[in-house]
Amino acid sequence: MQPIVVNSLEVRLAETRADLDAAQALRYKVFYEEMQANASAETRSLERDFDKFDPVCDHLLVVDRDRSSHGAPCVVGTYRFLRRSVAQRNFGFYSADEYDLRALSSFPGEIMELGRSCVDIDYRTRFVMQLLWRGIAEYVACHQVELMFGCASFAGTDPMQMMQGLSYLHHRHMAPASWRPRALKERYVDMALLPAEKVDEALALRQLPPLLKGYLRLSGYVGDGAVIDPQFNTTDVCILVETMQVTDKYYRHYRGEAPRFNAQVAGEPALVS
Repeated sequence: MQPIVVNSLEVRLAETRADLDAAQALRYKVFYEEMQANASAETRSLERDFDKFDPVCDHLLVVDRDRSSHGAPCVVGTYRFLRRSVAQRNFGFYSADEYDLRALSSFPGEIMELGRSCVDIDYRTRFVMQLLWRGIAEYVACHQVELMFGCASFAGTDPMQMMQGLSYLHHRHMAPASWRPRALKERYVDMALLPAEKVDEALALRQLPPLLKGYLRLSGYVGDGAVIDPQFNTTDVCILVETMQVTDKYYRHYRGEAPRFNAQVAGEPALVS
């Protein structure tokens, strides 16, 4: 994909070890320092969030060029991408630690896992989120991705504190059974904590994290069951978005041309609530 430059900000893929290191440093700052995830001794010593998937994934970056120095990019936003064609040659998908993904094998075409998304607290604006989604859209178009999926997180590990949100997702946004991921048996948390008639939609929507609400506005689905992640102090749900369900109007706005297929997800203004 080609870099996108708007004022001092550049959206591009990581190209060097320094790029990846800067993304891992941002992830550590957000996940461990700000959100108080539980760090291993090595993670704390290096002040980097990393795992075995990083070297085989593509990493989308938002770089502030005005604050970057030679060889040291100032990364202020990032997303991690893992295409099925790459996962099959390496370690599989990261989400397989929480969800049984075998049903996704029936989904035709390229599939992409999204994860490790974060934005520096000083850059958490609608504008930066739109830049990230422009980057996602460029990548989706380049690789003909037809389904995006990954884990979206509620803060906290007590499902009862988010029962309205989880129940709403279960009753209103469940993925088609033919390709629905299911939380692993040993980690499965029932999302149907309330019957459908007891769900207060307004309250449920207030409980949903902004990014998760953004996926739903892109006709997103969820898998069956939530998962508690004690390392990151979150309750995770598996989110899925068919790119063919998304309007192409933003692609025409940003690129001035029709997309090769109807898969544009860029610039959705409701991604930040």
